[in-house]
Amino acid sequence: MRYNCDITREQFEIVRPLLESVKKKTKPRKYDLYDIFCATLYILKSGCQWSFLPREYPNYKIVHYYFRNWRNEKVLDKVLKKIGWRYSYKQWSERENIIHNN
Repeated sequence: MRYNCDITREQFEIVRPLLESVKKKTKPRKYDLYDIFCATLYILKSGCQWSFLPREYPNYKIVHYYFRNWRNEKVLDKVLKKIGWRYSYKQWSERENIIHNN
């Protein structure tokens, strides 16, 4: 099932190198990076809790792991800008920091 926040494979191929640059692949991935990124977009757009991520996406713990790596390495901002993201990410990110720092 596709959600309206999912990007196309063609759009993803444009940002794949940026996303892959964060963590060097030392062994084959169990999940498609495209699915992980689309799940991240779903979370950012919907504002839902990580554990409410639809089952069509990889496990929320995996998605959260990649999200934190991308955010901490400041890659996520660049990728979102490159795909023309039109939703607020900063407000959501600040809320996420408050939740995890308390």
